[in-house]
Amino acid sequence: MGKESMKFKETTPDELLGPLNEVERKHAPRALYFAGDISLCRNGARVSVIGTREVSPVGLKRTQDLVRMLVERGAIVVSGLARGVDTCAHRTAIEAGGRTIAVVGTPLDHFYPRENEELQRKIMTEHLAISQFPPGSPAERKNFAIRNRTMALVSHATVIVEAGEGSGTLHQGWEALRLGRPLFLLESLVKRTELKWPREMVGYGAQVLTRDNIDVLSECLPQEVMSGENSALPF
Repeated sequence: MGKESMKFKETTPDELLGPLNEVERKHAPRALYFAGDISLCRNGARVSVIGTREVSPVGLKRTQDLVRMLVERGAIVVSGLARGVDTCAHRTAIEAGGRTIAVVGTPLDHFYPRENEELQRKIMTEHLAISQFPPGSPAERKNFAIRNRTMALVSHATVIVEAGEGSGTLHQGWEALRLGRPLFLLESLVKRTELKWPREMVGYGAQVLTRDNIDVLSECLPQEVMSGENSALPF
């Protein structure tokens, strides 16, 4: 599929997600552009799996294990197509036979990072890619933080796998809390004494995802899709 043949459609957040409440609408974009299967935003539970671009080997393994468990239980995996945790989340969901949504910080006719062009094209044709930035508009650094706000809106719940102080991932965590959406932090993050933000987020309502409490994530989702056998999270 060449750039000239890409077909992007325009919609509004209300049309994509259903009627928004006052808090959701306050910072929602006026328009969204998408390519792929829009039914992924209308059926099933959507869980963001996000984290640092500079992910550790252990963080990659935790991402893979979490995503496989979500796919087994019927959830749609949402992420931002960035390097690191995001790329791992999308690839693992696809490899596990699940569905994924990419909420990107560039127009859909732009590929960033460049090495994810093939993955983005696959998501745009076989899954779903969403951007609030019109095709042809410039790609700007500030757009990625803005994208995180939209990804929190698209997702029923967010899970942060790994992130340091000052990580852009934190924008989505705080936005999820502002929207009243469930936010989960892996227990491994909360145990890192050099990090202040996990305990701050827990103080504002984030929940800790431990080895054996996957049900707390299941229970916050709007549909009975988390139906796989109970199994311990490997972190």
